[in-house]
Amino acid sequence: MYLVGFLLVLGPLITFHELGHYLVGRWFGVQADAFSVGFGKEVWGRTDKRGTRWKLSALPLGGYVQFRGDMNPASAPDINANEAATPEQRDGNFHHAALWKRALIVAAGPVTNLLITLALFAALFAFHGKLTIVGAEDSRTVGEFSETSVAKAAGIEIGDTIVAIDNQPVEDFESIRGEVALYPDRSMIVTVERDGKTLDFPVTTQRVEVTDSFGNTSAIGQLGVGPSGGEYVLEPVSAFQAMPVAIAHTGDVFAMMVTGIKQIITGERSIKELGGPIKIAKYSGEQMSLGLTTFINFVALISLNLAFINILPIPALDGGHLAFYAAEAVRRKPVGPQATEWAYRTGIALVLVFMVVVTVNDVTSLSIFGAIFG
Repeated sequence: MYLVGFLLVLGPLITFHELGHYLVGRWFGVQADAFSVGFGKEVWGRTDKRGTRWKLSALPLGGYVQFRGDMNPASAPDINANEAATPEQRDGNFHHAALWKRALIVAAGPVTNLLITLALFAALFAFHGKLTIVGAEDSRTVGEFSETSVAKAAGIEIGDTIVAIDNQPVEDFESIRGEVALYPDRSMIVTVERDGKTLDFPVTTQRVEVTDSFGNTSAIGQLGVGPSGGEYVLEPVSAFQAMPVAIAHTGDVFAMMVTGIKQIITGERSIKELGGPIKIAKYSGEQMSLGLTTFINFVALISLNLAFINILPIPALDGGHLAFYAAEAVRRKPVGPQATEWAYRTGIALVLVFMVVVTVNDVTSLSIFGAIFG
């Protein structure tokens, strides 16, 4: 299940990502010398009539499009060859294309993953509806406490209506959950309305370790409150409403991802929470076993993750290329060859270090190794 799930998730998503680059490049007349699914030694390939080598490579951990003028699969420019190119050789050369064309070609990959995410979420909402609390006048009203509720200990009472957290207004119980879940052990101000008065309560969220049916654990923050009445139902979403709802949901998930990365950088969360190909394979198989709807939701999340990672301003990633183009637009000339070379070397080194870290995390998270290293 892990292998099948992995191939059904990363394989198509990476292929579509690279197709985004390829199709926009072809639209602008840029020649693609190679299109590879995977890295390393070629396992199978063929060359089409346009001169593009389509191939499957030995390591199915990514993919790339190598345009004319690229020195390597990371799209580092072959500066010497490009500067010495004849007018005929410059035709179809990526690095001689107009700046705005290069930027759009590079942005096309992450944008493709983003569009896939939106399409999958919209389809799920259209076919299955949106999870909503009904039967309660205001789901922000506190109706119950857990046995270890930090909200109760802080002085919040049954019947209080939570209206804001850290001065951020909340619309319903799900908003409260969203403002709290990402912040275990975080001090925050919970604002409630009681008998027509507004009261502020300092609360430190409780850290709760949640374990799913597959044994995967994660730490979340909780106040230890439940809504007054109401129940969760799937509210129907029309075909016309599906995309706006999907856009809003994608924005919420993206904001959660950014917050998670910030917490890892600042030390609020452990770097062990980062995962790589092995963990993706594990989760892919697990989610696939739970049914098609759950699996499609997981694919949408991974697609959004690919878009997010690729727009990071790290040389060798799409975001790094876009950062160079932004500098070129400001300077009115490309970044110097020496700076470009060192930037790409540094970027590739960062990517390799990241891959080592997440692979170690992946391996030690497996049950057979967890007992040894844990």
